[in-house]
Amino acid sequence: MIVSLRLRLLLWLLIPLTVYVGVSTSFTHDSAVASADLVQDRALLASARMIAGQVTWEDGAPVVNIPPAALEMFASPDHDEVYYQVLMDDNTLLAGRPDFPVDIDFSLIAPAYATTYFNNQPLRVVSYVRALYDNGTLRMVAVSVGQTMRGHAQLLDELWRPALHRQIVMLLLAIALVVVGLTMELRPILRVKDELATREPNSLTPLRAGELQVELRPIVVAINQYIQRLNTQVAVQKRFIADAAHQLRTPLTLIDSQIQFARQLNDPQRLPQVLQALQDSSRNMTDLTNKLLQLSQAEASNSTAFPRQPIELVGLAATVLEELVSLAQRKHIDLGMETAVDEAWVMGSQALFSGMLMNLIDNALRYTPEHGKVTVGVALEDNKEVIITVADNGPGIPAEVRERVFERFYRNAAPDQHGAGLGMAIVKEIVQASHGTIILGTDRDGKGLTVTVKLPICTRP
Repeated sequence: MIVSLRLRLLLWLLIPLTVYVGVSTSFTHDSAVASADLVQDRALLASARMIAGQVTWEDGAPVVNIPPAALEMFASPDHDEVYYQVLMDDNTLLAGRPDFPVDIDFSLIAPAYATTYFNNQPLRVVSYVRALYDNGTLRMVAVSVGQTMRGHAQLLDELWRPALHRQIVMLLLAIALVVVGLTMELRPILRVKDELATREPNSLTPLRAGELQVELRPIVVAINQYIQRLNTQVAVQKRFIADAAHQLRTPLTLIDSQIQFARQLNDPQRLPQVLQALQDSSRNMTDLTNKLLQLSQAEASNSTAFPRQPIELVGLAATVLEELVSLAQRKHIDLGMETAVDEAWVMGSQALFSGMLMNLIDNALRYTPEHGKVTVGVALEDNKEVIITVADNGPGIPAEVRERVFERFYRNAAPDQHGAGLGMAIVKEIVQASHGTIILGTDRDGKGLTVTVKLPICTRP
């Protein structure tokens, strides 16, 4: 397979040019053959007519006197041989060769031409028949003149070979101009290649189209779009790393301080208390790490390459409720589910939707006081959207800070309440990646918090 673009383009141009030259040369050759035939045939016919005009009656018998001019017209530097025959309709030979290689048809009205072989040489022949009268008697006389074809071949070469040479020169010139043109026209794309090759490894600035041709500009546009997506991903990764480093520093510092305190502790009875504090700090750090990983996955789900499949939310919500029922029981919270549909299908990732529901219900359980109520609802709206609601009768969120709860590490909670401030940020990333919307509100009485998530419905697989 040819991998060179320059060579492939050259072949695409060379093939039709070669076909054109071949067809044009063939037509030129045919035209040259016709012209050479015409020149030779006219000379043969003129000679035959001149000879036929010299056939006369003398003393009641036909005689012929061959004029030198009838044969001198065939003189050429190629030394062609000329043969002739004058024959009466009773096969009486008046002049010429008796072994002339052409049979005469005395009924001919127009001159007849033929190409044959005589003495191992190609011979062009014309036969001409005329009427001869004598005292009311009609006789027919046939004159045949033949000439070898060395002069014909020479004339043919003179007619078509120069045209062939011109066509070949034009083809070679076209190839040279195409090669030069391709080399010059490919320079802009080579400059783009050089710009990419000389860049720093961490440089993600867009490429400059410069003098790039209109047909090649979409390549640079596509590369720049890819660079933009890379910039977005790199920015997300940098922000994640910075957030993780910042947020993990505090629990790690706390654990280190608790370990130092335990090493300096002289009272063994206080050791269990210190170990419990260490365990709580470790759990908090584990929870924070899991939240950060969920956030990273949620951000990655915005990519078109992220795998998606139909997910059934009614069953998934019931599964998440089962996992959190123990937390609700510890706080004596009435945790339930209300749905008017048996199935609700959306497109996405089961792990991410499970994380979304887990964060929404977990937040509701954490901020709802004991003996409160948390209700999860799943419904369909106009058979176009799936509506997920998580409602509680807790303290709610003031209207002026509802948008801020989607910010990373923002916590609208009391100081003694645990949390990383990432739950709602994770939920928003997942909802946006699924082309949905999320709204924070209250119940009909303006109390508690109701989170409403709307997701596009998809067909059941």
